[in-house]
Amino acid sequence: MAIDTRNLDQALAQLRAATAIAQGKPSESAASTGGADFSQALKTAIDQVNQAQQQAQQIAEDFSAGKNNVNLQDVMIDLQKANLSFQQMVQVRNKLVTAYNDIMNMPV
Repeated sequence: MAIDTRNLDQALAQLRAATAIAQGKPSESAASTGGADFSQALKTAIDQVNQAQQQAQQIAEDFSAGKNNVNLQDVMIDLQKANLSFQQMVQVRNKLVTAYNDIMNMPV
């Protein structure tokens, strides 16, 4: 059984780009495209995390309802994907808050 990780890889790449921007490092995508819209990248990453959580919740509900086409392995994998993407989003948020606090504490 093959696991489709394209969406997860895409979300991780966007989160890494957002983290690089938050740390003040130029991201690879920003350098190649001439700039990145940070708010759009952040919104896209949040939407993908939300979608992963909703998908995991739906498949868990389907498994609980006893649907035949859902097995426990798929439920656990989707729940772990959702958890991993949420934890990474929390870390990005923490980095953004730290960067904001550092900027606010700079002497003028």
